[in-house]
Formats: sequence, C-alpha cells, structure tokens
Amino acid sequence: MKPVFTYTKGMLPVSTSYCPGCTHGIAHRLIMECLEEKGKLGDTIGVAPIGCSVLAHQFMNIDMCEAAHGRAPAVASGIRRAQPDRIVFTYQGDGDLASIGMAEIIHAAARGEHFTTFFINNCIYGMTGGQMAPTTLLGQRSTTSVNGRTKEQAGAPIRVSELIATLEGAVFVERVSLDTPAHVRQAKKAVMKALEIQEKGLGFTFVEFLSSCPTNWGKTPADALQWMRDEMIPYYPLGNFRTPEED
Repeated sequence: MKPVFTYTKGMLPVSTSYCPGCTHGIAHRLIMECLEEKGKLGDTIGVAPIGCSVLAHQFMNIDMCEAAHGRAPAVASGIRRAQPDRIVFTYQGDGDLASIGMAEIIHAAARGEHFTTFFINNCIYGMTGGQMAPTTLLGQRSTTSVNGRTKEQAGAPIRVSELIATLEGAVFVERVSLDTPAHVRQAKKAVMKALEIQEKGLGFTFVEFLSSCPTNWGKTPADALQWMRDEMIPYYPLGNFRTPEED
C-alpha cells in the first residue's frame, strides 16, 4: 500500500515544547519539508534567538545556533558571509524581531543580506509571559495591556512585512497564515520561493507567518484559529509585498 503521509527527515522524532494549539510546529515542518525536498538538510544553518523557539535546535534536524535576544539577523549575516555556499535562515517571533531586534532586521534587509528570515507573528510575547508586543492589535489584552492596547498609549501595531518591503535589499517579502489547510499550503509555497531566491543570491528574503498563541490569548485552539481569521488577517493582510523582477 502506498503511504499517503511520511514524517519529514527534517524534524527529529521528539515531542516539542510548544503549547497545545500553537502553530509553531506547523511552521517548523513546512521549512524542514522544503529543505528536505531540495536535498539541503545537510547544507543549511538555522539561527534561533530567545523566545518560544529557543529550543528549535532540538526539533529541527539541521545545524543550528542560538543568538541573543533580537540578534539573530546579525549572527546570520556573519554565518552567510563566512559560509556563502550554505542556506542560512533565522526563525524569530514578533517580540524578538519587531521589538528588541528591530534595528537588526531592518539593517540586514537594507544591506540585502543573502539569508531568509521566517517571522512568526502571533501578536504577543509568548515565552516571557504574554506581554504586549509591537504587533499586538488595538484593543487586544495582554499582561501589560490589561484593558487592551490603545493607540494613544502604545501607537498602532507595526506591519513588519510592509515595512521590510520598502527596503531595496529585501527582494522577496510575503505574509502567509497557518489558520487553515489552504493557507498552510500557500505558506509552504512562500517558504520554497524564499529559499530558491536565496540560492540565486539575489538578496534578503522574508516570510511572515501569522500564527496562533491560545495560551497567552486565553482561548481554545479552535477559537484561536477563528480569532486569527476575524482579527489578525484583516489588519495583517496576506499576500506578496515584493518579489524579484525576473519572477
């Protein structure tokens, strides 16, 4: 009988540390599936910073290293320049990338560094206790915005993909979502495209995943996915914001 499902060799056969309903695991698998299909598992180096994905090296079957909070783009820049024949990526959450690491990601994109960033946006700090992040939506409650985020106090949520897409060094920028099977399939296409463009050496590539955080949102996994559709996607529209002219 022909198998209809196989476990990617890119993921180690261990349980992850993520909460029930968290979609980090889906993002992990998509990236590893693409690398396996390209035959690049042994030629890839990933960089994970502080956050829920701090233990990603225990789940992904590739070479990985750890970076200080927000500094993954700087570490990845050095790795890619020292190892130009390798695929290099960072895997970062919104608290890490859009707050303490905002300068790092902006300058890496502006320089057109030849690595890929996979940005997990769940509108909140995850590992550190559910605080408000730069991407937290207006009205959304967190441990540091108990009555909901307000524009007067914290400004508007930052749309990172749109910001990155204004920089000439960023040649591929796309926002995808992990809330439905159809969106997951589209997300995999974006991952594969970003990796292919990196291999061509055209510049910086960036894929933003809208992801769920049932624990810190105070929702069931099913309700969290619906909240993504009702609240996140209208503010963070899905789509491609920049792609190389040759495509």
